[in-house]
Amino acid sequence: MSAEPSMSTAKLQYAATLMLFRDNPDGELEVLLLERSGKSESFGGAFVFPGGKVDLHDAHGDFEALCAGFDDHRASAILGVPRYGLAYWMAAIRESFEEAGILLAYDRHGDIVRLHEPEAQARFADYRAALNRGELNLLDICRREHLRLATDQLLYYSHWVTPVALPRRFDTRFFVCRAPEHQDPVIDNREAVSQIWINPAEALRRAREEGFAIFFPTLRNLEGIAHCRDTAELLTRVAAKTEFPRILPMRVDSEDGAPGVLLPGDPGYVHHEPADTHY
Repeated sequence: MSAEPSMSTAKLQYAATLMLFRDNPDGELEVLLLERSGKSESFGGAFVFPGGKVDLHDAHGDFEALCAGFDDHRASAILGVPRYGLAYWMAAIRESFEEAGILLAYDRHGDIVRLHEPEAQARFADYRAALNRGELNLLDICRREHLRLATDQLLYYSHWVTPVALPRRFDTRFFVCRAPEHQDPVIDNREAVSQIWINPAEALRRAREEGFAIFFPTLRNLEGIAHCRDTAELLTRVAAKTEFPRILPMRVDSEDGAPGVLLPGDPGYVHHEPADTHY
């Protein structure tokens, strides 16, 4: 078995991912997975959670006043970073809206915004399109609709970093959240080409037995919650977490040339990463 052949010179890009959960009519836990376009620069053809790059400057200025339950100081303390922690929560919300059409925000009455009525669907579809074109940002939408981002609904879950040998690398924080009752996911047909609500244990079975393509960190994060019966149990367990290790997988090739992955704690795992890739 051979280890990663060389260091990557790729600069780490900060990212956030949101795991959205609901209970189906039978009370069974389901998670939303999006199938990435085969043309996507990252994870093409695989099922993933909504997510994308973080703008670290989002944590400052007017945005902070529109985040429920958090300021940047508290968010940064939770993530163990000196600053810009709130930007990860915001990026997770923004990417969920851009990629899946799910907007985690409170209306002026303090309720999660409802998007199931035709007029609201059309209005927010226009906002989403403008956001994806770069004509509006999330702050503009919040101001126009008198919304506050539901950052207090997102629970921090895990921290994954792309292996050092890959040409594009991400430092990604994973969050979990209950999906809003009065919103339905709608793929953008750009980055995501299909979607599925699926029980985590069933997703893992299909990945093992049927070739259901799930991106590796997505797979491992699903493994961590597959035993939960419903959303209430899941959120209770995640809220009780106190340790969030930085997981940097190590790519290896077996004797037959097949690619593999080692995680911290596995026999043969060696950490080797340039020191300047952190905050």
